[in-house]
Amino acid sequence: ALALKTKEVYSSLFIGIILGAVQYCISMGTGFDGFLVHLTNHTVGEGEDAKAYGLIHCLSDPWNVGILVFLVVLGSIVSLMNKAGGSTAFGRWASKHVKSKIGVQVATILLGILIFIDDYFNCLTVGSVMRPIAVRNGVTKEKLAYLIDSTAAPVCIISPISSWAAAVSGFVSGGENGLALFCKAIPYNFYAFFTILFMFGIVILGFDFKAMSKYDARLKEWYERTNGGKLDEVSDTKLQIVEHGVGAKQEDSSKSKGSVSDLVIPITMLIIFCMAGMVYSGGFFDASNANYMNFVDSFAGSNASIGLVIGSLAALILTIVMFTARKTLPFDEAMSSLIKGFEAMVPAILILTLAWTLKSMTDSLGAAEYVSSVVASSASELQMLLPAIIFLVAAFLAFATGTSWGTFGILIPICIAVFPGADPLRIISISACMAGAVCGDHISPISDTTIMASAGAECKHVHHVSSQLPYALTVATVSFLTFIVAGFTHTLGMVTSAIISWIFGVAMLGFALFYLNKRQKVK
Repeated sequence: ALALKTKEVYSSLFIGIILGAVQYCISMGTGFDGFLVHLTNHTVGEGEDAKAYGLIHCLSDPWNVGILVFLVVLGSIVSLMNKAGGSTAFGRWASKHVKSKIGVQVATILLGILIFIDDYFNCLTVGSVMRPIAVRNGVTKEKLAYLIDSTAAPVCIISPISSWAAAVSGFVSGGENGLALFCKAIPYNFYAFFTILFMFGIVILGFDFKAMSKYDARLKEWYERTNGGKLDEVSDTKLQIVEHGVGAKQEDSSKSKGSVSDLVIPITMLIIFCMAGMVYSGGFFDASNANYMNFVDSFAGSNASIGLVIGSLAALILTIVMFTARKTLPFDEAMSSLIKGFEAMVPAILILTLAWTLKSMTDSLGAAEYVSSVVASSASELQMLLPAIIFLVAAFLAFATGTSWGTFGILIPICIAVFPGADPLRIISISACMAGAVCGDHISPISDTTIMASAGAECKHVHHVSSQLPYALTVATVSFLTFIVAGFTHTLGMVTSAIISWIFGVAMLGFALFYLNKRQKVK
């Protein structure tokens, strides 16, 4: 609430951390004398009573460190591609083939769907590639950020080969194949599928909510007042418009040498090596490991944080070698690009660090245990409605904590424990958990994926959060109603229930699009 009110996220996150630490100290009954000491220790993460919480704990967590290293390396690769002229060359190529506002948005969605291995990689790569083309064709950075965010987590959560599938599989215990359970739950992940369908619908119809269209109006006004290259008053970042004629900037020698392959090859290498790094972390190449040369089990048992660091570092090294060997970039300029890539990631790293610390505060207050007890106690009385209830609980928890993976860890074990293996409600409830977690993650201002989408589009974070909210809530409402239908039709069998639910959900989604579009035209 404070972030949306003040339009400043750093101080809002920090105040949230302090409030969480204050609540913790009050609940522990530290007394007035030791209050300040315990507050400092719990916030920073020092002292015996704060070993598992606080800023230092979050920054020293191996998983978080791996994600931060991956972001730095990813930023360096993006900076290298830009410096070598790959993004500019792709922009020149795309400008010949994509010449409309609708075409740019459809291309953004399709590129987001193709990059399915990780949501961070998706956000930053799609943003870097599509941002110049989007601005040139009149697509606001707020709209671009929404399209990026909506093809990041929703695509990864329905892809068996992704860091998200590995994360979900890791929360499945009891000797079951977590990846197999993940694949069975894919058809019921209504929020992910409906989000993608809804994006295509609004792009084709040209529909936008008022929260988004106001930025479109400002961009049109800006185009009328300037020839390009000035400061964008909407997002406070420079519009990178490359046009021939008035206001055009002379490209430097490195960018004029760039080709589309300078963008495509590094991205392809990054995808391939990240996949290889993930199965490596799962024991695919280790003869002493039970998952030796077993791709599915290796991927299910992988450590996404380590795998992504290995893959991104390999891609970074080979990208530098390729650019210097082809004399696309001098070695010293390639090294300076690494620093620029790190600098570009500093805002995202700062927000992620504060968001992780805020999550640790909610953990210390027992939010996870409270939600677990509420869901478990309602399971026996509301079985038919349980998928819809789990969807809401997962969405709320992910929104409040800013993490969908943490929500998986809380609710998936409950879904498995509540229902026996043969009960169709088990699969539907797990799907509802994943769909709700992605929904909450999608709209949360402290979610790492939401932050990455803002960074990828170079859009003000608060603008992105507020402008995409109506879209996400519309799809969430349709998904919630569809989970109610799935819960009541599960006795008809998995296939029949899925078909009926899909027919109902798509019909509701189409009706929502038709009604909203007609209402907009009337206004």
